[in-house]
Amino acid sequence: MLALLASGSSRSSSSNKLAESENAAQNSSNMSWGTELWDQNENLAIHTNRGIDALDKYANFLRDRVAIETEYAGKLRRLVKNYQPKKKEEEDNEFTSMQAFRNLLKEVGDLAGQREVVSESLQLQIIAGVTLLSKTLREERKKCLSDGATLQQNLTTQLSSLDRAKRNYEKAYRDSEKAVDSYKRADMDLNLSRAEVERYKNVMTSKIQQSDDAKNEYANQLQKTNNLQQQHFSMLLPAVLNRLQELDEKRTRGFREFIVGAADVESSVAPIIARCMEGIVKAGESINEKEDTFKVIERYQSGFTPPRDIPFEDLSKCDPDSVQDSHYSNSTSNHLTMRGTISANKLKKRVGIFNLFGSNKNSLTADGQKEDFSDLPPNQRRKKLQGKIAELTQNIAQETKARDGLMKMKIVYEANSSLGNPMTVEGQLNESEHKLEKLKVDLKKYQGFLEKASQVPVATSSPQASRNQLQNGHRTSRHSNGSADDHHDDGDDQPDDAGSLSSSASPESGLGTSHTSLPGSGQGSANENAIGEDTYYETEVETLNPLGTCRALYPFEASSEGSIPMNEGEELQVIEIDQGDGWTRVRRANNSNGWDEGFVPTSYIECTLYA
Repeated sequence: MLALLASGSSRSSSSNKLAESENAAQNSSNMSWGTELWDQNENLAIHTNRGIDALDKYANFLRDRVAIETEYAGKLRRLVKNYQPKKKEEEDNEFTSMQAFRNLLKEVGDLAGQREVVSESLQLQIIAGVTLLSKTLREERKKCLSDGATLQQNLTTQLSSLDRAKRNYEKAYRDSEKAVDSYKRADMDLNLSRAEVERYKNVMTSKIQQSDDAKNEYANQLQKTNNLQQQHFSMLLPAVLNRLQELDEKRTRGFREFIVGAADVESSVAPIIARCMEGIVKAGESINEKEDTFKVIERYQSGFTPPRDIPFEDLSKCDPDSVQDSHYSNSTSNHLTMRGTISANKLKKRVGIFNLFGSNKNSLTADGQKEDFSDLPPNQRRKKLQGKIAELTQNIAQETKARDGLMKMKIVYEANSSLGNPMTVEGQLNESEHKLEKLKVDLKKYQGFLEKASQVPVATSSPQASRNQLQNGHRTSRHSNGSADDHHDDGDDQPDDAGSLSSSASPESGLGTSHTSLPGSGQGSANENAIGEDTYYETEVETLNPLGTCRALYPFEASSEGSIPMNEGEELQVIEIDQGDGWTRVRRANNSNGWDEGFVPTSYIECTLYA
């Protein structure tokens, strides 16, 4: 019961408030500044000025907001640009997580575009309108105040005329009273002559006339003043105040419209922003960890089988020298795994300087791999070859379409010479034929590579394990201060390209063929060539002892990886002599981390080697 009473009272109170607001709105529509605030001219002038100042303040708020929106959009675009995948990261784009991240960046870029739309719309629609309205209101207010000041000045002038006429009337009335008194005294004075009495009478008559004239003037001015004052406060001044009222209502109405318009600008992009959010959610939901796992396996699967068990070696039945060599080879092989999984901290690759001194047994691709990808594991090799064949097939199709288009153009030109000269197409057609022929040759070559790779049986162990077996059974390469290779009599002696100058490595890679190279990795062995590996590795097993000292003859600025700068006259330690590639490996003391090592040009230094 109490709840019903409470709800009923709340409904009645809300209805009362609604009725009161409606009555207030109706009463306010019937009231005007001209009648209700006829005596508040100064306060109304101050109020209207403050109202226009508030409008200008809102315009400044919008300008600051536009600046923030623009800055936010710009920072979002820079953020998207900074986190765009680099070219070296393009191979990771096949993973769903990376694809989702790219889609996320795209959606964030679209969000930045919507913030720019908000900024531009606020600038062109809202701020421009607020500025124009403020300027118009100030001009109208100035004119209203000027008209009001004119009306007030006219009324003040009329009041001054009335006051002046009243003072003249009062003075003339007092003078006439005095003239009447003087005449009465003169008329009763028997000592005065008739002429004197007559003079007083004339003066009295004149003063009375002046008083009557002043009275009439005062009455006339009073009537004018009353008429003007009535007209001023009933018509003229209310008209000016009503204009001020309209001006202020126009400002208030504009304020409302601009606030609603700014909200509409924001609301207009809300659906697009919502779709961007949906796109981000969709991108996140598209990530599939199982699919990414499968792609990792597909990318890095070598096709090799795990190594077999290491056989037991009976020392009593083996040659001591061969046992020692086998033990050395097996111990060093533990530091390496298959190609592509070598530790970057301990093992470095050294290639020819700008590929000028690299082995020419098999040309290299742009990313440093062999043309037939024989340096890759079988699975990866087949995948690379299939991708290359697909790329060549697509290029052939495109070039064929281009050639067919040129041939049609040539036929049209031959049929109608006014359209063009057929000879101008002849050169392009020959060039297209040449490109197409070259692409077909490359396609046939790579198809041969793929057929050959498909016929090669999958190895039962990794390349390193095969290398170790070759070292144990056929050929062993030892390196101490020099290189001494023991060749099995059954092995074919092939040119050792890896140890020649043509395959000497660049110091810019940070490594060289030195006295610290791994067995079998210094000057390339025949068994390395047999398994398709002609790259050389160096393991930093221990700190190298200095071989001597050197002095810099010229200053050198290091411009590539593996080299270090030096100043003229600087003393350095020699830790690896020139291997024939024109570079010497040196070392200097460093206060921060102990030593700095790198390569410098041999012609830039003067060496003194220890005995």
